[in-house]
Amino acid sequence: MNTKKITLFALSAIVLTGVYLTSCKKSSTAKDTDVESSENNAMAEAQYNDVTTLVDQAALSGDVIVGIAGGNSVNGSDGSLGSSCATITIDTVTVPHSVTIDFGTSNCLCKDARFRRGKIIASFTGRYRDAGTVISITFVDYFVNDNQVKGTKTVTNQGFNNAGHLVYKVEVNGQIIKANGAGTITWVSTRSREWVAGFDTPVWTDDVYSITGSASGTNASGKAYTINITEPLVRKMDCRWFESGKLDVTPDGEPTRTLDYGNTGCDANATVTILGYTFPIVLH
Repeated sequence: MNTKKITLFALSAIVLTGVYLTSCKKSSTAKDTDVESSENNAMAEAQYNDVTTLVDQAALSGDVIVGIAGGNSVNGSDGSLGSSCATITIDTVTVPHSVTIDFGTSNCLCKDARFRRGKIIASFTGRYRDAGTVISITFVDYFVNDNQVKGTKTVTNQGFNNAGHLVYKVEVNGQIIKANGAGTITWVSTRSREWVAGFDTPVWTDDVYSITGSASGTNASGKAYTINITEPLVRKMDCRWFESGKLDVTPDGEPTRTLDYGNTGCDANATVTILGYTFPIVLH
């Protein structure tokens, strides 16, 4: 058993974006401007992707990498996540091996300007890059900005595809209990994450992933919705946002909303289109 106390710096990788959507202003000419399902899906994506990033770094190097020198952790593109208050415990004796990331029992201000407390626990059957390896992630009283993240996340290495890229199957069955009694989000997701660049280098900041797949859930008001990625989401690990890609959000009984990450590189700009009306949004 090996325990280390270190500064955590990471970027949300996997499968989708570590973002929150700002509220869209209602337009008098648009019949439907309800973006709650889109916002709640983005919140779920952010939380479970951040978790994957933290665990990935421990699985790749036996440690959690401490970010990009000179990067601005709040406003820059390095996507720093963690904090020196986190304790990392690595068990390579018990099978399956495990990594525990413990932020403590009190809120800890992290490098991405979010408060975290509680534990992320990951068990893994082999090396991150080995075909067949399964990483199973659970939580113990884990909160981000007082929103409780619950459930399970499973990452399975499916080996190399015909293009010579490693492919991971990423499955989430989760709940987020929002702070201040604001409701509960449920989120069930199955994604494919293709490692399209950076595999042959020892650093993680040049890694690029392409993500496809679908999700479903209920928003905090109890309304069901489905998610479908219509254009692969492209994530460079030195940027905190997706650089391109589109997904459709369809709330039960309502028209589909299209979230477009654009093609302007590493920035926080995106759009949501509903019934032909397009709203600019900013990702946080």
